[in-house]
Amino acid sequence: MSELADIGVIGLAVMGENLILNMESKGFRVACYNRTVDKVDAFVNGRGAGKNLVGCRTLDQLAANLAKPRKVMLMVRAGDAVDVLIEMLVPLLDPGDIIIDGGNSAYMDTTRRCRELATKGLLHVGAGVSGGEEGALHGPSIMPGGNGAAWPALQPIFQAIAAKVEDGTPCCDWIGPEGSGHFVKTVHNGIEYGDMQIICEAYHLMSQGLGMSAAQMQPIFARWNKGFLDSYLIQITADILSQVDPDSGKPVVDVILDAAGQKGTGKWTSQVGLDLGVAIPQIAEAVFARSLSAAKDERTDAHRKLTGPDPKYTGDSEMLVKQLEQAVYAAKICSYAQGFQLLRAASQEFAWNLNYGGIAQIWREGCIIRARFLGDIKKAYDADASLANLLLAPVFQEVLANAQSAWRNVLKTAMDLGIPMPVMASSLSYYDGYRCARLPANLLQAQRDYFGAHMYERTDRPRGEFFHTNWTGMGGATSSTTYNV
Repeated sequence: MSELADIGVIGLAVMGENLILNMESKGFRVACYNRTVDKVDAFVNGRGAGKNLVGCRTLDQLAANLAKPRKVMLMVRAGDAVDVLIEMLVPLLDPGDIIIDGGNSAYMDTTRRCRELATKGLLHVGAGVSGGEEGALHGPSIMPGGNGAAWPALQPIFQAIAAKVEDGTPCCDWIGPEGSGHFVKTVHNGIEYGDMQIICEAYHLMSQGLGMSAAQMQPIFARWNKGFLDSYLIQITADILSQVDPDSGKPVVDVILDAAGQKGTGKWTSQVGLDLGVAIPQIAEAVFARSLSAAKDERTDAHRKLTGPDPKYTGDSEMLVKQLEQAVYAAKICSYAQGFQLLRAASQEFAWNLNYGGIAQIWREGCIIRARFLGDIKKAYDADASLANLLLAPVFQEVLANAQSAWRNVLKTAMDLGIPMPVMASSLSYYDGYRCARLPANLLQAQRDYFGAHMYERTDRPRGEFFHTNWTGMGGATSSTTYNV
């Protein structure tokens, strides 16, 4: 056994510690460092006791204990901390050495770092890691992208520690150049936002509309997890609903304040959608739902002042729950479809040549959005890599057609009861909008041309020809420059 470590990891928070233990369990010698060096001693002598680890008290010591090409993985908070660490590491490394950023960095930062480090002969990789504490320890989904010359050295380690699907295929493969790996992780997190909110809206309708207790809802989610909704988030929802608070004797979920936090990745996804001109309304609505939840005191006051219907359902509750299962599935499909639309736009914009079926494969196990129907998504893209939208895949066309009646009835019921379902409603609006051959944007273009002479295209002329109408008779023939941001 070499005395030098196979890889170094900087950052001994939950994810860093568990990734180190995962790597060590797969036969790799790992050097570890933390800015607060006491944590290094505590880890090596605690959870890491007796394991093939090298505790380092300085970055110089870390670099000296790594086999070449040196591989250093940063598990620190995204932003300035990454840049500071990279700046400190550069003088300690040699050409061909690899710096991996395993945090949730913005993809454009990773692109910048790839370019800057390449001028110094160093290889940079932005690796999105999903799966939380459990995934990091037992097998995460890993999305590496950046300088492709680094992949041969990283592949044995990353694919060994990654989650595996049924046939043993690792949920990790090379994504593409520059910031593509972190972009895919950003989209993953955006889908995660939408997926979580869809489930929360189903819970809301059952709890407030049907008056169901956590104990009554728990077996429903458990049953859903055995069918087409089989997924990590449905699974943990069933588990959450089974937990009782020992202090109050109430379900834990009932004593948790309804004010959600967020760390920004859903917001990043929404912003990228705006930047690339891609419609991802469900993800944006999920972000806004968290923002609205945070206004807890205002909502409590508004509850006393604003009127609405009685949120108590008097119909067939069993039938509505069955319809809700279909509605949740349809909404989830639309959420994933929007995420893959964003991947498609970025791949075209940045010439990344993303493998959409491969990405679906990476997400099948280990990550937060893992779900049974990701296998169908992979098959859809394997059958047609140029698929314009996931909704057009035959398997999903059929699912959505069969779910439509239930989907629409659930939303009508929620609206009648005054129960908000912003993401699920947005999913149906997206579906209806995408299948609509003529949207009212013709009137919108007329309005833009009326007040700003922004011009418009005509239905009876070739695309790319623009026209202006002198709507008031006083505007003249001068028009604005036509462009889209």
